Amino acid sequence: MRSENTLADQAPRSFIETARRAQIIECAIEAIAELGFAQASLAQIARRASVSTGVILYYFKGKDDLIGEVVAHVFAVGEAFVRPRVNQSTARGALRAFIETSVAFIAARPRYVLAVMNIIRAGRGEGGAPRFDPAVEAPRQSGFHAILEWGQSSGEFRPFDARVMVATIIEALDAIPPQLAAQPDLDLDRYASELAELFDRATRSDAAIDLTRSLEVP
Repeated sequence: MRSENTLADQAPRSFIETARRAQIIECAIEAIAELGFAQASLAQIARRASVSTGVILYYFKGKDDLIGEVVAHVFAVGEAFVRPRVNQSTARGALRAFIETSVAFIAARPRYVLAVMNIIRAGRGEGGAPRFDPAVEAPRQSGFHAILEWGQSSGEFRPFDARVMVATIIEALDAIPPQLAAQPDLDLDRYASELAELFDRATRSDAAIDLTRSLEVP
């Protein structure tokens, strides 16, 4: 009889245990991205991982626990991908880099982002509980918010409600994975450039516009 405590309750984990958890999470991402949330059962995930459902339940408390780990993993990998590439000397440059690199992450890991989108589309779990900890989104939100506040304090950006702008930027980025699923040949380099230009124009101050024009070659 299996103990009520899963490996998720135990510490520390061995290298093999950590690797097995990572493998199950990767297989869950693939299943959810390909089949959708509802069809990505533990049995489907176990089949992809070449293990039994009992092995999954040894490492995770159930599907909800696994889903929470999937989303946390995707956001952590995204954060590690984006942050080092946003080291810019100006807020405008940082905003453009953050947007373009966020799109580059989607291009590099389309299944990751599509899996999270499918989880979000599935709505809340039983009893109305969220399927994952909303705090996993905080670094992305705080990153954009910090850049916008920096630009406003430096005079590069016009006055606006930073919370509204952050939400709008994130909504624009989150609209990409479904489009990419429907159009695999979508030009993401061009998409990133257009999106970065759109929000540069939406945020920059009149002084920044005048400076840009003065630097243009006649």
